[in-house]
Amino acid sequence: MTAHLEFDRSDSKVAQRIHMMRSSPVRDLFSAATRDDVISLSGGMPDVRLLPADEVDRAVAAALADVNDRSVALQYGSTDGRPGMRAVVCDIVRDIGIRCKPENVILTSGAQEALDLIGKTFIDPGDIILAEGPTYLGALQAFSAYQPDVHCIECDDDGMRMDLLEAELERIGHDNPRLKFAYVIPNFQNPSGVTMSAERRRRLVELSHEYGFLIVEDDPYGRIRFEGGHQIPLKALDDQVIYLGTISKVFAPGLRVGWIVAPRHVLSKINLVKQGADLCGSSLDQAVVQHYFTDTPWQRTLQRFISVYTERRDAMLAALEEHFPAEARWTHPEGGLFVWVTLPEYVDTGSMLAEALDAGVTYVPGDSFYPGASGGKNCMRINFSYESPENITEAIRRLAEVIEARLELYRVFIEAGAIDPARAPINTH
Repeated sequence: MTAHLEFDRSDSKVAQRIHMMRSSPVRDLFSAATRDDVISLSGGMPDVRLLPADEVDRAVAAALADVNDRSVALQYGSTDGRPGMRAVVCDIVRDIGIRCKPENVILTSGAQEALDLIGKTFIDPGDIILAEGPTYLGALQAFSAYQPDVHCIECDDDGMRMDLLEAELERIGHDNPRLKFAYVIPNFQNPSGVTMSAERRRRLVELSHEYGFLIVEDDPYGRIRFEGGHQIPLKALDDQVIYLGTISKVFAPGLRVGWIVAPRHVLSKINLVKQGADLCGSSLDQAVVQHYFTDTPWQRTLQRFISVYTERRDAMLAALEEHFPAEARWTHPEGGLFVWVTLPEYVDTGSMLAEALDAGVTYVPGDSFYPGASGGKNCMRINFSYESPENITEAIRRLAEVIEARLELYRVFIEAGAIDPARAPINTH
């Protein structure tokens, strides 16, 4: 049988931006994570199995019950989105301190589309974007198509370090036309799980005015708080902030509804871009979501999510304490979906992933959360929202064995003097 060689005629025709883009490691891991013998700590999936079926059925039925409403839900809609759903967004964000009107809201196909629209609206090749280090890999993917220069500012337990940000801004200079915006996830940040302190939020807003850049506040996890007090959104501190939200983590990610809350002059530009992207979002999805948030006790269901996720977070932290080696350290999130683990600098979590898969567990290597894989090679993001406490404990035990085998090899090199032991951080938990 003669082998058939297939040549890609499109390869020389694709835009240069394609070569700047990376595939999502979470998506690449999806098929492996669905194997029966694998416990997945890699995804960021909410546990939609917790949703009351009758409430979901009620929202879907309501969206299609009335013939007039049904004809609207199954038709093209406005680019801004369904007016009733935009009013619902105003109600949702009012609970956390953000005051806006429906004309300040544009609905998107999840917050992921919002990130792409913002990139397309604001970024020219070579423009400077500030972000937390590490930061959400989906944002890096969305922005990379427009070829920015992303400057990551290191985080600690209180979020982005303002001293490092100020030093970076001094290097960039005041009113630099190439400096476009700072992209931040202040609440239970993805991937680190840390929350930006109130003092740093205020300082970030001050610096945005002083140096002339926008703030894009991404807040998918803010309502999933297990402990600690509510933090005021950046948008509530400064109305010029561009605020992103989504129903994915508090309802169902399969219904692709997110939003941008911003001044009207900003939304008018984003609206132009969105017209070229998809004309309009799904009117049916928006109708179902609107009825869910108006016709069902959704906050009661949210409390169920929070209760279950708290139990799973606690199981993960306890398992880390019990099984992980002393050289490891990790964050203690007060909410959200993720824990960030840091191993000694000489451990490459990317190359270790194959061994973890063989052991029946997945995670996301830390370099996925830096532009150009420029950092985080000794780190990993692990998720606690989807698996049971028993599976989480078992997954951490398996992962600990993989890490211990790696560390044992490196300890041999340390004893031989080939590796500096000072590069191996000690767990302070």
